Amino acid sequence: MSARRYYTLDLSDDFREELRETLEDMVNPVTIDVFIGPDCETCDDTVKLIKVFEEEAPTRDGEKLIKVRIFDKNNPDHAEEFKRQGVERVPSVTLIEGYIKYTGIPAEEEIRGLVETILRISEGDSGLEEETKAVLANLKNTVHIETIVTPSCPYCPYAVLLANMFAYEAYKQGSRKVISETVEAYENPDIADKYGVQSVPAIALNGVLAFIGVPYEEDFINYVKAAAEGKTEEIVLRQFEDATGL
Repeated sequence: MSARRYYTLDLSDDFREELRETLEDMVNPVTIDVFIGPDCETCDDTVKLIKVFEEEAPTRDGEKLIKVRIFDKNNPDHAEEFKRQGVERVPSVTLIEGYIKYTGIPAEEEIRGLVETILRISEGDSGLEEETKAVLANLKNTVHIETIVTPSCPYCPYAVLLANMFAYEAYKQGSRKVISETVEAYENPDIADKYGVQSVPAIALNGVLAFIGVPYEEDFINYVKAAAEGKTEEIVLRQFEDATGL
């Protein structure tokens, strides 16, 4: 079944105007990379969508504050960038050198989380608590956060934004030990099936399903810390306790 059936692409004048007004709060430039390839039903729409972000971004000193780069799997010259940012599937949309990644088109509800992510990166402020920042600065090992979403899910952008800001804060502080990957379930059903996802958002840490729904920041940082310390069994136990109330 075509992935196109699962989302609508609104690039209307009203959408552009709302996006333009929101992006006016940008402070510093942000680069968005789009990775495309052959036999990809949603790549064209992904490029169109992200190009609108660039077009509607504010201009400072004659330059747009959003710069979009396109990398094509068919182009041998782009292979190194795919590898450097750890991009294996198309379409993918990345920020901060691939530490924030959208695997699949960030359409419909996911646009809200993407816009807020861009704004916070541009402003240089993750919005996280100081205690959370301290933990992220001292993680022992890398944590790969996968947030499985669908375009129509109204709660997914909140989970995605939290994961993205964990990655951004770690990146900003120089530890760069958090990768936030938003996975569009309809385009990547094998990943959703891997975790037995029945509802979204669902969040996995280093390959272990940890949350269904939107976590609180203070809970999420404890899970991420456990994942960084290799305490997979602790994540599973926490999940069981949360689910059963035991």
